[in-house]
Amino acid sequence: MKNSNLFAHKRKTLVGMAVLMMASVCGVAQAQSAWPNKAVRIVVPYAPGGANDILARVLAEKLAPALGQPVVVENKPGAGAAVGTELVVKSAPDGYTLLMAASGPIVFNPALVAKLAYNPVTDLTPISLAGSFPMILAVNEASPAKTFNELVNMSKANPGKFNYSYPSASFQLVMELVKAKTGLRALNVPYQGSAPSINAVLTQEVQMTLIDSGPIAALLKSGKLRALGVTSEQRLAAYPQVPTLKEQGIDVAVNFWSGLLAPAGTPAPIVKRLQEEVARIMALPDVQERMAKLDIRPVGGTSADFAKTISQEIQLWTQVAKDNNIKAE
Repeated sequence: MKNSNLFAHKRKTLVGMAVLMMASVCGVAQAQSAWPNKAVRIVVPYAPGGANDILARVLAEKLAPALGQPVVVENKPGAGAAVGTELVVKSAPDGYTLLMAASGPIVFNPALVAKLAYNPVTDLTPISLAGSFPMILAVNEASPAKTFNELVNMSKANPGKFNYSYPSASFQLVMELVKAKTGLRALNVPYQGSAPSINAVLTQEVQMTLIDSGPIAALLKSGKLRALGVTSEQRLAAYPQVPTLKEQGIDVAVNFWSGLLAPAGTPAPIVKRLQEEVARIMALPDVQERMAKLDIRPVGGTSADFAKTISQEIQLWTQVAKDNNIKAE
C-alpha cells in the first residue's frame, strides 16, 4: 500500500513538473511571438550627425510603422565607440536594445586594443549590414600630383619629406595597407577628428589625407582639395572623374560600413525579422536616393554574410596592425 502511494506521489510530481516545463516553453514562445510589445532602441556609439547615426535614424523611421512600436535612437559616444557597444553587449538579449555600429568598434578595435572589454564575435549577434562607404585620398590644390601614382613616385624621390593626416587609427590602418601595396613613403601624423585632419592638408602641414567623402565634399567642389583616388570597387556617383585605386593598378578596395547587431543570445526569430526589415528598408527608392547623396551604398545582406565580413576583416586588420605596430592611442 505504501509503495502504491509512493508511486502515485512520484507520478503526480513528474506530471506537475512536465506541466510547468510546458508552461515555461509556451511562455517563452508567446513572448517571442509577441515581440515587440514596447519601444525598441537603437544605440549609436557615436555623436549625432555622422553616417552611422544617419543610417540608424533612417532605419528607426522606417522600422517603427513596420513593427508597430516606437523605435528610438540613443547616441552613446566615447572610448572609440566602446561605451555604446558595451552598453548593448550587457543588455538583455530580448530584441529591445540594438546596436548600429560602424567598422570601428567591431573589426578595428579588436585589431588595435589589446584588452577589449567585449568580444564582437561572441558577445554580439550580427543582424545585417546597412550601408558601406569608401574613403578618399586627397591632396592640397597646390600639390603637383595629379594621380595617386604620381604622388607615390614623388614620395619615393623625396624620402622623409612626405606625411599624411588621419582622424583615427582605423584610417591609419587603411593607409598603411595602401603604403604596403604601393611603396608610398609617408609618415603618419594623427589628428583628433576629421576637421583638424583636413585642415592639416589645407595648411600644407601634411601632403595628403585619407578621409570619408562627407567632411571634404565642399572642399572638393570648391577645388581647395583634389581627390586622387577612392578606395571603393567602383567610382563614386558624386565624383565620377576620380578613379578607384584599383583602376590605378593598386590592389586595394576597402569600405567602412555600418550594420545592425543585437546582444548574443537574441532569439533567432527576432533576428530574422529584423534582417528582413533592414533588407526591405535599404531597398526603398527614397532611402536609396538619400544614401546616394551621402555616398553611402545601401546594403541589406544576410546575418551569415555579415558574420563572415566581421570575421574576415578582424583577421585582415589585426595582421595589418601587427605588421605596422599600430595600437590605439
